Order: sequence, then C-alpha cells, then structure tokens
Amino acid sequence: MEAVSDQDTSVCTHCDRAVPVANIDLHYAHCSRKLEKCKICGDMVPRKNVEDHYLNTHAPVSCSLCSEAMERDILDIHKGENCPQRIVTCEFCEFPLPAIDLAEHQEVCGNRTELCHLCNKYVRLRERFGHEARCTGIIQDSSVGSSRNVREAEGEQGARRRPQNDFSTKRLIFTIAITGIAVILGSFFLQRKVEPSDVH
Repeated sequence: MEAVSDQDTSVCTHCDRAVPVANIDLHYAHCSRKLEKCKICGDMVPRKNVEDHYLNTHAPVSCSLCSEAMERDILDIHKGENCPQRIVTCEFCEFPLPAIDLAEHQEVCGNRTELCHLCNKYVRLRERFGHEARCTGIIQDSSVGSSRNVREAEGEQGARRRPQNDFSTKRLIFTIAITGIAVILGSFFLQRKVEPSDVH
C-alpha cells in the first residue's frame, strides 16, 4: 500500500475545494450534509441560511427613487449613476433637479445670457467658458456689417436715447414725492379735525 503524503489533495465533488486526501471522506460527509452551493454566485452557504443568502444578496430590490427592480449588488451604482430620478445639478445655475429633467432644463438655462464685464457683450451661459478664454476685453468696432453688429449699433442708439427715460424716471420720483407729502399733510389736518370732536 502506498503511503499518502500530507501534500496530496483531492477535490471535493460537492464544493470544488481542494482538500487533503487524508480528510476528504470526512470533509465530503460534512460538506454535502451542511452546505449548499448557491446557484447564482457559486458560494457555499450553510443549508439553513440558503434562503437568507438569496434574499440578502441576490433577490431583486426596488430603487427607492424610480421603483425599478434590480439586483442588490448594482443598486448603489444605479442610484449614483443611472437612476433617472437621481438628483443632479445644472451646470449653469447649480439648481438641483432629477436627472431625467436635466437636458431640457439645461437647454433653456444655457440660453440665458450674462454680461461679460471685459467686453460689455451679452454671452450665452453655454458659451461663457469658451468666451472667457477668448475674450480680450476690447470692445470691438461695430463698423463691420454683421447682423450681430447691427443689433449692437441699435442698442448703442437706444443707449443714447436713454436721457428721455432718465427724465421720465425723475418725473416719476417727483410725482411720488409730491403725493407722499400730500398724504402726510392730509393726515395731519385730518387728525386736527378729529381731535375736537373726540372731546364732546
């Protein structure tokens, strides 16, 4: 009879683990009676915990944001990267909103304009970073006949006409001031008339 060395191993037919040959019979008896191979992940799980293993590891779960059913191990990735209801931030206004609404929101939001303080031109928010990189801060000559320059020239003419606006603003403020004074004087005289009648 051949001597069995401590280094010789045999593979358990139940769990596919290498076990020393001297212990294979005892291992197999214990392994086949107490453990079961998970049909999904292949892990050896105690027979009494097979259902718990499935429920805690492999059972489909619903996303709390969009109610989509998925495997538990991808839920965190789904919530962080793929869920259409995850909260994301608009790159233009930093407003938080569901990811499913982001494209439509940014289409509108990116078309808003802000004044570039270097060149005094209004720039779309979606073009702001490119504009800032290229902007020289020089107000360009409006003698070139593009439609944009025509609009700018019209805007400058509108700015020259603003003194009329300033006049009407001054007139409005004057009217409000006179009305306020009239109200104060009226209430003052009304109080004087009411006082003698209270005495009777």
